[in-house]
Amino acid sequence: MKTIKAVVGVLRNDSGQILIAKRQDHQFMGGFWELPGGKIEQGESPEDAISRELNEELGITVSQLSLHQTMTHQYKDRIVELNIYNINQYQYTPQGIEGQEITWSSVEQLSTFNLLPTMKAFIDSITLPNKYWITPSSNHQSAAWMEKFNEKMTQDIELIQLRSKIELDKAFITELNNKCQQHNIKLLLNIPNKTFDEVYCDGWHITTGEMLKLNKRPCDKSKLLGASTHNLKEALQAQELGADFVVISPVQATQTHPDTVPLGWDAAQEVVNKLNIPVYFLGGMGLEDLDKTINLGAQGIAGVSAF
Repeated sequence: MKTIKAVVGVLRNDSGQILIAKRQDHQFMGGFWELPGGKIEQGESPEDAISRELNEELGITVSQLSLHQTMTHQYKDRIVELNIYNINQYQYTPQGIEGQEITWSSVEQLSTFNLLPTMKAFIDSITLPNKYWITPSSNHQSAAWMEKFNEKMTQDIELIQLRSKIELDKAFITELNNKCQQHNIKLLLNIPNKTFDEVYCDGWHITTGEMLKLNKRPCDKSKLLGASTHNLKEALQAQELGADFVVISPVQATQTHPDTVPLGWDAAQEVVNKLNIPVYFLGGMGLEDLDKTINLGAQGIAGVSAF
């Protein structure tokens, strides 16, 4: 089976809409919508390839870009290794130079198009934030715990995992969820005996042990599902299960688990490279690691005390 190395670019207009292009009928997967881009030529770097492709297809000149995500997708007759770049600055107005149809779409409207399979993971990656806060797992209703939770309501946090090793009162969880909704924050439950029918949350986060016992996605696709993983095999299994994102840990040494050997940056990056869904790095992470993590193609960082 042949492997194709390709690049695509994410262009946004002043309204925050994203440019997508319709594949022409004579092309592979003709009629499907995708991000603009193309194949990497022999001896060409991915950065040079995306600049060339966007100039040929759209007539623009790229002046600043950054890696957004990498993914691999297997079709029946080929494997596509894809680098997705944010096109941060460019000159000239995009046009369908090669006769292809192009349009600007809001993130919310993207799912209404007939999209390539790789676009689902891309949509997840642009709607999820780059920081994932995990609550302390005990003393939930103490003054100190509530103070820390309330702090996050006014900080740059958009995704929270409510973590507990014991069952929590439904009224308490509902109260937390209401606070999150008031601040446009999504709340995921990582609690014992979860039913995946709880209405007072935006989704669930499953432990590695829970994930290994499942043989299919346990919740509707309208809800978020995250999974904790500790190696590439587990991360791939979570993706196969239908998780929307994974957390890989520990990337670096941590004080809470001093005897656990960290994966290291190279192993964590391999997980990012092999998965199509967003990956958060956990373990010894701080805000000073955020840029490095994103530059490796990961979604961002997760932690209890990282931010």
